[in-house]
Amino acid sequence: MYLHREISTSVLRLAEQYPIVTITGPRQSGKTTLARKLFPERDYVSLEDIDNRQFALNDPRGFLTKYPGNVIIDEVQRVPDLLSYIQTFVDSREEKGLFILTGSRQFELMDAVTQSLAGRTALVHLLPFSYNEAYSNKGGASISETLYRGFYPRIIAEKLNPTEAYSFYVNTYIERDVRQIINVQELSLFEVFLKLCAGRTGQIINYSELAGSCGIDHKTVKRWLSILETSYIVKILRPYYRNLNKRLIKSPKLYFCDPGLAAYLLNIRKPSQLENHPLIGALFETYAVGELFKSFYNKIRKDNLYFFRDSRAREVDILFDKVVSVDLLEIKIAQTIHSSMFRQMHYVHTLPIKVERMFLVYGGEECYSRENTQIISWNKIADILEP
Repeated sequence: MYLHREISTSVLRLAEQYPIVTITGPRQSGKTTLARKLFPERDYVSLEDIDNRQFALNDPRGFLTKYPGNVIIDEVQRVPDLLSYIQTFVDSREEKGLFILTGSRQFELMDAVTQSLAGRTALVHLLPFSYNEAYSNKGGASISETLYRGFYPRIIAEKLNPTEAYSFYVNTYIERDVRQIINVQELSLFEVFLKLCAGRTGQIINYSELAGSCGIDHKTVKRWLSILETSYIVKILRPYYRNLNKRLIKSPKLYFCDPGLAAYLLNIRKPSQLENHPLIGALFETYAVGELFKSFYNKIRKDNLYFFRDSRAREVDILFDKVVSVDLLEIKIAQTIHSSMFRQMHYVHTLPIKVERMFLVYGGEECYSRENTQIISWNKIADILEP
């Protein structure tokens, strides 16, 4: 079953404007399915296939003679040197929409893309489903079900058991991606590190504490976090401190890109275990932040998301930096709104920052206004960025 992706219109538009469209994202986010659905008339070749990969490695010019445009090349990161030949090829043709490339291993793909295809490719980031994509035609899901199940397309579309699916996903990620980057002896430690990070989703990163808990050094923590971020497992949210750098902290926050994966790593095996879980608020915040990033990426927009926190621990969950002004957003899982929920946003109003709009995402179903703030239901987060 194919579920419509919000990014589809943008991908089709970009294919008419650029010679190459490159679709990146985490494993199993639906890159291949999207490309083949949007461009069914094109040839399709996967470099995951060993014969195709050897052909592209050993005879790239012959490979491009066989596939001279109007083609989808899947898992292109498996042969990064091919991109240099594609660059020469598209420069000689000067046509639009020649190649649709997909790749999940950003570690290799991004360097090759920026070096070989700069100015020639549109770059699309495809994350797992948004809430609207997953549930708009299914009558919705509860907060606990949503956080437990997450948004990876196969789990939603094929109704897979999330615990089993995430177990396979983690094993595949570590064995196929991480194994090629870190020492084999470190793999078991990396898996422990991954679980420790899940327990810190939505928190400010304490590198020293994380290093001590895992038995590794400070530099290794930063390197492994970089691996997780470039493979779209986690997102590092930077603090806002422009014009107020003496008052505000500069340590970033850690978020998992998918709440279901974080829940699995926290050993949550059914939705009911979430109801009184001490980290349900952090997982809800993880879900909300993930929805915001998906909204930006699906609109082919660069995100402008930060968080605000000063040295006295006064914090606003999300700050949208609009250069001359900011929007503020608080995230609360409670279904009842209290005046205390607006306190931190009102505090930011007292600072030399121009606040344009304020939002509060909560665990209830209604959307309305209160105290100059737009109250947004937890399943309507994408509306914040409209139009």
